[in-house]
Amino acid sequence: MLDEYQSVFLGLWLILATIIIQAMVAIRVHRRQKGGYKVGVIKPELGQSSIVFRAHRTFQNSLENITPLLGMAIIGVLTAYGAFKLSVIVWIYALARIMHMILYYKIATDKNPSPRSIFWAIGFLTNFYLMIDLGIHLLI
Repeated sequence: MLDEYQSVFLGLWLILATIIIQAMVAIRVHRRQKGGYKVGVIKPELGQSSIVFRAHRTFQNSLENITPLLGMAIIGVLTAYGAFKLSVIVWIYALARIMHMILYYKIATDKNPSPRSIFWAIGFLTNFYLMIDLGIHLLI
């Protein structure tokens, strides 16, 4: 049964690996910042122009967004939700989060929406779709 979800598991692995990489980037740039380093403390005066701020926010944003998808994907696998459909959802989410990360690292702007917002929205809407469709699957 779990063999049919191999692509889902690979997509989830990619999402989690991306978050680990984001943590590593955030730690690295945080420790290299000028003007003193305090464990776990991001200077409040930092903004979008700082890679320390952007790397920290990228990591935090990923942590905030993974919980619903990961939980619903597990429920989907355990309740025989369509393997192909779940795989497509997970991979769309994974690729959207990677694009969000890349753009967050590269674009220093307070403008909202920014190009990275498009990929955040794709990830959010993917989560929303899975929530609704999985709910229907569970009720039927």
